[in-house]
Parts: sequence; structure tokens; C-alpha cells
Amino acid sequence: MGSHSHTLPTPGTTAGREGLAAILSAPHRAVVALDFDGTLAEIVPDPEQARAHPGAVPALAALAPRVASVAVVTGRPAGVAVRYGGFAGVPGLEHLTVLGHYGSERWDAVTGTVSTPAPHPGVATARAELPGVLEEFGAWRGTWIEEKGQALAVHTRRASDPQAAFEALRGPLGELAARNGLIVEPGRMVLELRPPGMDKGVALEEYLTEVGAEAVLYAGDDLGDLPAFAAVEKLRSDGLPGLLVCSGSAEVPELADRADLLVPGPAAVVGFLASLAEAVAGGS
Repeated sequence: MGSHSHTLPTPGTTAGREGLAAILSAPHRAVVALDFDGTLAEIVPDPEQARAHPGAVPALAALAPRVASVAVVTGRPAGVAVRYGGFAGVPGLEHLTVLGHYGSERWDAVTGTVSTPAPHPGVATARAELPGVLEEFGAWRGTWIEEKGQALAVHTRRASDPQAAFEALRGPLGELAARNGLIVEPGRMVLELRPPGMDKGVALEEYLTEVGAEAVLYAGDDLGDLPAFAAVEKLRSDGLPGLLVCSGSAEVPELADRADLLVPGPAAVVGFLASLAEAVAGGS
């Protein structure tokens, strides 16, 4: 059977081209890891309305049986990502893993259950104090608090001046987090207060070690994906091939500048995954 790899875009870096070649030559030893919001799902004003692109599940179901594993690595609670992604009970996704809350939660399709640690006590205290902080700085109008169980997120995208609101809140929310033993994770018009010690880089490295990956693709779109990019860069320096994909956005040039391949948003990410599925099927 002929290869369909000509349908794949060519990474712009030598390391990226080597990473893609390693995935294509031995897909059963490769992990495909993906952020959710902005990568598999469009960014929307209300995060509760975010859903995976309609082509995401079919593309992943075509790809997953031919690679070592597919992992969704997200700041969302694992169960929320599963629901919004439509990942449960899909033929072909039997071994999908969702690493939620930056890896502190985990959902495995093979069991259909979520494992989660006890909540950090600082989250409850910050939750009680947060409305007063927003009121004090006049930030109620247009901001929205997302309850994430193990974390809290303040979104400014619906404010009259989202960037100004974002910048005005960075200091006060940083102080609130520090008082409660938390950290602030900035994103695309969102500031998330969460426990320290876990990020997407830590979660990705631990998972790759667990499954014995010999190549990795990571796709993301936001500042929270920078630790995963750094982890792949470190692994590449240690000899494990990797491909870094940025789901393109002018909002996060820091990520785009470090990517091997830039694709313009979730629809293009899904198209890339579908082409990758065809390519590895053609080479089998």
C-alpha cells in the first residue's frame, strides 16, 4: 500500500522533521499528546460551551490504534475534558488517557474511571476570598470565575478591555495565590490559581516514561503548554525524537516561536491528525 505522508505538512525544523520521521517509521512506539482547549476545541467566551471539533474524535479513533497511546493533557478536570471531548465509549479510543488538572487527575478509557488526589486546602480558602479580591479591584464586570475543583480560573475575555483586565488582575491574584500556597498559571485571557508541583511538562514526562515511548508528538496552543514544549525539547536532547505542534494563535507568540510546526487552530490540528492516521496506516 502506498504512503499518504505527502499529505502531511513538513515541519520547519530539523528536530521536528526527525520527530515526525520517527513517528511515521515506528508509530506503535510513539505517543501523541494533545492539549484540549485551543487545540482540539475552539476557544470560546464561555469555557463551559467548549466542545471538541467535530472531526477530532474520528481522527483520534483512526490514529489511536496505530500508535502506542493518545493522551489529552489539560488543565481542565479530567472528567470534564472527557465529556466535552466526547471521548468515552468510542471504538478505537480504548486506550485513550486524559491527564487532567495538569496531570494530577487521570481518566483511562480502559476503565472509564477518574483517579484524583485530595484537594489542596489553599484552593478552598482562595475560593472564599476571590470574590472580594475581584470586587476590591473593580474587576467584576466582564470577568467570570470558572470552578475547576482542584483549581480556580478567572476569565477576562468577556470584559470590555480583556487585556487590560488580565494585566490588572495578575498582581492581586498572584498575591491571593501566594497567601494560600498556590501558583497562578496565565493563559489566553485567563488566570488560573492552582496547587504547585504539577504542570504539563511533568505530567507528559511521567506518562512517556510509564508507557515506554520512543517518540512523541505534542500539540498545544497556550502558555500552559510551554512546560510540555520544554519537556519535549529536553527529551530530544537526550535522544528521544519529538515533534512540537502549535495550534496557531497571535495571542501566544512564545509558543509559536518554539514550535516545529504551526497550524491555524483546531480544525487544522484535526486535519493534521487525520493525515497522520492515513500516513501510519499506509506504512503498516
